[in-house]
Amino acid sequence: MKVKRIVANVETQNIAKAKYFYEEVLGLDQLMNLGWIATYGSDEKMTTQISFLSQGGSQTPVPDLSIEVDDLDDALTRIKDAGIAIEYGPAKEPWGVRRFFVRDPFGKLINILSHL
Repeated sequence: MKVKRIVANVETQNIAKAKYFYEEVLGLDQLMNLGWIATYGSDEKMTTQISFLSQGGSQTPVPDLSIEVDDLDDALTRIKDAGIAIEYGPAKEPWGVRRFFVRDPFGKLINILSHL
């Protein structure tokens, strides 16, 4: 058996709130919307990973999701232009990433990062 994909599921009674943050701000495509589930993604080839953490690194809280982007400065500009508060960073971390934390519309802590 080979694992083909891992999907993060976020429970909410208002899935429409995902559209602005994940599609308009972060630039993901809406791949599916059945009314009770909306899925956002990208045609980019992504690796399958699941991480288990005792802390978020640099003594930060453990983020709910980590999203790697190709241009962290562009992501940071989009987040700031959307009026979304930065909860940590941007910071250059000793393990070779630059990142910042924000909360999505559902209160989930999102680690947005780029490898150096």
